[in-house]
Amino acid sequence: MTDLQTSPAAVRSKNIAWTDPAATSVHAATMSGVDFLRAMADGRIPAPPISAHMNLDLVSVEPGDVVFSSIPDESHYNPIGSVHGGYFATLLDSACGCAVQSTLPAGTAYTSLELKVSFVRGITAATGPVTVHGWVVKPGSKAAFAEADIRDGAGRLLASASSTCLVFPVA
Repeated sequence: MTDLQTSPAAVRSKNIAWTDPAATSVHAATMSGVDFLRAMADGRIPAPPISAHMNLDLVSVEPGDVVFSSIPDESHYNPIGSVHGGYFATLLDSACGCAVQSTLPAGTAYTSLELKVSFVRGITAATGPVTVHGWVVKPGSKAAFAEADIRDGAGRLLASASSTCLVFPVA
């Protein structure tokens, strides 16, 4: 058996760079959610650090509706050679949360209270780019409800989620 830890062919690397999230969060408190997310989508505000880890790009934002794209790679794999369920959950949580955020006025924030994920198909690096769509089912001033799905390039459903978010004023 070959020692995979020392085999040069087995070693991979990925460089990740991000902007200080504290500087970005200042804008979130002073802008409506849809304006903040649109500024992020067009590059006026940097994406959060998690986006670099997940190869996640915000494609479009409308009130109550967001679309992301992501490219799964080997750095997202679990020990059995497919993309880890946490990758699915992170993408779906991001889409649900941002869909809710896109409905919020300035001075209002949210956090996920619950997320239910249903896995439909596996993902590998060979899957290629995926589209993550999130939409608000019911907005609210105290709680909001959203759903999301992940689809491959052929439009096949890979996973879906429903989420409840707590909505609160920024302190």
